[in-house]
Amino acid sequence: MLKPTTLAMILAGSRVNELNVLTSFRPKSAVPFGGLGRVIDFPLSNLLNSGIEQVALLSQYRSYSLINHIGTGAAWDMIGRYRRVSILPPSQGSEGGDWYRGPADAIHQNIDFIRNHCPEEVLILSGDHVYNMDYQDLIDYHWEKDADLTIAFTRVPQSDAHRFGLAEIEESDDSRGGRILNYWEKPSVPQSNWASMTIMCFKPEVLYKALEENHQGDSYHFGLDIFPSLLRQKLKVYGYKYNGYWGYTRTIDEYWQSSMDMLGPEPAIDLEKWQFRTNLDHRNIRDNEPALMGEHAVVQNSLVYNGCKIDGTVKNSILFPGVHIKKGAIVENSILFYNNMVGEGCHLNKVVSDVNNLFQDNVKAGPEACEPNSQVTVIGWNNTILENTQIDEGVTIHPGHQSQRPDDSLAFGGEL
Repeated sequence: MLKPTTLAMILAGSRVNELNVLTSFRPKSAVPFGGLGRVIDFPLSNLLNSGIEQVALLSQYRSYSLINHIGTGAAWDMIGRYRRVSILPPSQGSEGGDWYRGPADAIHQNIDFIRNHCPEEVLILSGDHVYNMDYQDLIDYHWEKDADLTIAFTRVPQSDAHRFGLAEIEESDDSRGGRILNYWEKPSVPQSNWASMTIMCFKPEVLYKALEENHQGDSYHFGLDIFPSLLRQKLKVYGYKYNGYWGYTRTIDEYWQSSMDMLGPEPAIDLEKWQFRTNLDHRNIRDNEPALMGEHAVVQNSLVYNGCKIDGTVKNSILFPGVHIKKGAIVENSILFYNNMVGEGCHLNKVVSDVNNLFQDNVKAGPEACEPNSQVTVIGWNNTILENTQIDEGVTIHPGHQSQRPDDSLAFGGEL
């Protein structure tokens, strides 16, 4: 067996404020997605399918759910002589640092770990995006160009381009990409719509030098600091163009839309075709009984997983294991995480509900109709919503909130 040459470092520890209560107690990478998995499963599955077996996760914010989910790494076949997943929290001590102060600082604090692996290339990934990519294609391109750094980019709508790091990529006959001529981090006036996917392939020595130089300053970001510095030094920085599906999922609306992209006869996200893996031991998913459909169950264009019990109507929705929809209840255009209970006569529309929530009878949540401009209603975990409660669209209920009276009405756009 040949020793692997690629070391992958996954930036997996941050919280995203725009995801609101879904990241109150977990990093974005550990947010449940797709009915069985977590967002982190996408880069992990990509690594498995790309034959990259040396992987480290850099975790900081409320890491328990992420660590629990990763387990030994066996779900992604990352156990063996040269196969493993290492979880790297911030270090302290005479040579260590403090909390990770940014993505570049997170990598810098683990330079010794990288050096000890003697990689021929270092692949740095964000752990919180939804996509399917063979990283070997990017690495082959990186080697072919003898690049010091290769960054993956994808096109985004021009109206959204200001939210991303953007590159001007040299036009060439090679459709895979070209040399990066300019790079702008979240410019107010975008001059490109090739957006960084936070996938970077470095020559190790280039990475070490860039991190040491960046460590002397007070900002610790690849896009804001390191990329422009390498371009000023005239190093060989290339852009690799990715043309497949990419779910950014940084906001509740984006998370909801990416989830809906799993539905329909030809879904944009096809977990089977993508050879998606997850840890079925986490939350004892594999031990759930098969989904049960009652006499009055109606299920249309939905993903319903094991452990669910359906006695009502489910349309255009994703139900994680352990969800129970009682008789007369209607759930549509919604995502219900593990162990939600929806009582009789309830109507949930365009709702994202975190784990362990109980909707007592006749609760109404979300808009009457799912229009393109209607807002997502979000319910934090461990909540009991009392019977006859009306929750308008766009409302957020924080984790552990208990409705105080049956006629509670939560105003549009309110927050509890």
